[in-house]
Amino acid sequence: MKKIIVLAATVSLVILSGCKSAGKGNPKEVLHSFLTALSQKDFKKAKTLATQDSDGMISMMEMGMQNMQNMNNGGHADKMMEMINNMKMGDAVIEGDKATVSVTDSKSNESTDFLLKKENGDWKVAFDMSTLMEMANKKMKEHGMNGLGNMDSAQMRQGMDSAMSNMRNMDQSAPMKDSSNQ
Repeated sequence: MKKIIVLAATVSLVILSGCKSAGKGNPKEVLHSFLTALSQKDFKKAKTLATQDSDGMISMMEMGMQNMQNMNNGGHADKMMEMINNMKMGDAVIEGDKATVSVTDSKSNESTDFLLKKENGDWKVAFDMSTLMEMANKKMKEHGMNGLGNMDSAQMRQGMDSAMSNMRNMDQSAPMKDSSNQ
């Protein structure tokens, strides 16, 4: 009798742990939730769905979105939501602790591969600087450009630090005028 109770408890724990990780066990679902969180400006949730290395990039996006709102450019979130509604996600290709999910814009038929990594047993979207630079470099090469050249991580970091500084300064400066309406 004691063995049956222990066996039943073990089976229950296995089933419950499987249910708990089901949402985070599917890279495609994690990526969709991540992109939806970004489109809804839920940066706190987006950070929970991204790798630890992605925290700085998501914080920078959050700061940029706040600055755009301050400049009366609230349409960016609408465009991002439209993009998510127009995307088709391919199946996840899993190789060990890494997964790639191809996302295709149904309007332009342009596709981008998103990288996910396992952290603490859960799939997380790699949205850090080096991963995004690799994605951009690949896209540039697909369109016949040379890519980003031989920029090393120190140069990228310096460029990002400069961009962050400029965004912080935007909070303190007067709103920019849209020159296209003139």
